[in-house]
Amino acid sequence: MKITQVRLALLTAPLRVPFRTALREVSKVEDIVVELHTSESIVGRGEAPPTAAVTGETIGSISSAILEHIGPALVGKNVEHLDNLLAAIDRSIVGNSSAKAAVEIAVWDLYAQSCGLPLYRLLGGGINHLETDITISVNDPETMAKDTEDAVRKGYSTLKIKVGENPSLDLERLSAVRKAAPDAVIRIDANQAWKPRQAVQILENMQAEGLNIELVEQPVKARDIEGLEFVTANSPVPVMADESMFSPQDALTVMQRHAADFVNIKLMKCGGISNALRIAAAAEIYGVECMIGCMLEAKVSVTAAVHLACAKNIITRVDLDGPALCSADPVAGGAIFSGKRIELTEASGLGIDGISGLRYLN
Repeated sequence: MKITQVRLALLTAPLRVPFRTALREVSKVEDIVVELHTSESIVGRGEAPPTAAVTGETIGSISSAILEHIGPALVGKNVEHLDNLLAAIDRSIVGNSSAKAAVEIAVWDLYAQSCGLPLYRLLGGGINHLETDITISVNDPETMAKDTEDAVRKGYSTLKIKVGENPSLDLERLSAVRKAAPDAVIRIDANQAWKPRQAVQILENMQAEGLNIELVEQPVKARDIEGLEFVTANSPVPVMADESMFSPQDALTVMQRHAADFVNIKLMKCGGISNALRIAAAAEIYGVECMIGCMLEAKVSVTAAVHLACAKNIITRVDLDGPALCSADPVAGGAIFSGKRIELTEASGLGIDGISGLRYLN
């Protein structure tokens, strides 16, 4: 079975409420969908969100990278030669991690379909379900409390709270959230908003107020590894690296320096499933537990992340709420989202049957 054509389309899905962090505000998911067509009429699918504030990529750059570089490197190649396909993606262009991830996901989807297996089983997994947290966007304390109450009513027991837009308000925000959800597990994400000593002070104040924070994600600037290391050594709250860690090499640096207690694997940051597997392998060696996370993504790429998480025990925390934040789901098949529970079917590959409302770009 050979890859015969690469097609791109734009997937759009409005969010239930605007998604706000210390870095950006978004009102809809608008992602690039990749379709790899084959000589056997089997289609593999992948997806990439434009997240310029994190990966530096836009819809235009993702499309150009795939149509001009990554896609041509795959056309005519055999699906069964997985390692050759993955190597071709990697050397086709420098950087462009989300574009590479989208095509990689489609390749893995094709390969698993050719083997007649769901991807998580191909990767060695045996459990087909997991539970995700839900994100509460940064807002005024009253709005965040209302959003928290809504999440608890829907059955979510773990909340990821965005902070850092105005550090002076963070304690008040978290107090309102904790009051609205006294029994929930609360993790916070500062999205690089704080300076190292400021982060330690804020976290000490939060714990002194009895807020019982599980972990803090990326408290300092992405490239400030020394600052991240300082916070990890001095914070009363465990620290997770996110934007500081794109590649497996970044992951090794963080783990070897103990610059964080946990690491967050995102397919769009590391360039796809193969690098995610390398990061997970390093984490197993160093004994560093991982979270599986996502950007603002619809169900195609998030389904791929679910398959990966179900295959790797070192992934102990799940932040795959992208589809749950959307007001509509245009994807038929794939992972089944029911509140905090996400379940995979036994369909081969990613199990995606089709996507409605796509606008094709080529």
